Amino acid sequence: MSKSALIVVDIQNDYFPGGKWPLVGADAAADNAAKIIQATRDSNGLVVHIRHEFTREDAPFFTPNSEGAKLHPRVINQGEESVILKHFPNSFRETGLKALLDKEGVEELVVIGSMSHMCIDATTRAAADMGYKVRVIHDACASRDLEFNGTTVPAAQVHAAFMSALGFAYAEVMSTESLLNGQ
Repeated sequence: MSKSALIVVDIQNDYFPGGKWPLVGADAAADNAAKIIQATRDSNGLVVHIRHEFTREDAPFFTPNSEGAKLHPRVINQGEESVILKHFPNSFRETGLKALLDKEGVEELVVIGSMSHMCIDATTRAAADMGYKVRVIHDACASRDLEFNGTTVPAAQVHAAFMSALGFAYAEVMSTESLLNGQ
C-alpha cells in the first residue's frame, strides 16, 4: 500500500468573513477540511499544512506576520504536524515540501484548501508532474468570484471549471464523503 499525505493548503484567516480576501464557501470548505484532517489524524496519517505569506507589506492579503496570514482555528496544526511557509501559488516552489514528502516515502497526496483556481490548481498540477498520485477533495476547497474582460465569473463556476480541469488530467476529484467512506 502506498503511503499518502494530506496537504492542507492556505486555510488562513484572511479567506474567511471579516478577512481581507473572503472566499465564497470558506466556512463549509473548512468544515469538510476539519473532518478530513481529523480522520487523517485518527489513522495516524501524515498531515502537512501549507501557509502562504506574501513578501510585501502592501500585499492585498496574507501580509507578513499578520493575523490574516495565520492558519484558521478550525484547521490549526497539532503536535508534530509540519507547517510549510510558501510565497508562491505552487506549494512546492522554493519550499521544503518535496523533501519532507520524500523523507516520509509519500507517493499519494490528498489536497484540500484554498483557492481552487490558484494554489490548489498550482499545487495539484506540480504534484502530478512530480509523479504523485493526487486526489483533490472538491468540497474541502473554496474559491471566489473572478473578473475577466469586464465579465464577472461566479465563484461556483470558477470552482467547477478548475475542478473539471484538474479531474481531466491531474487528479482524481472527489467529495469529502467519498474520501471518508473509502470510495
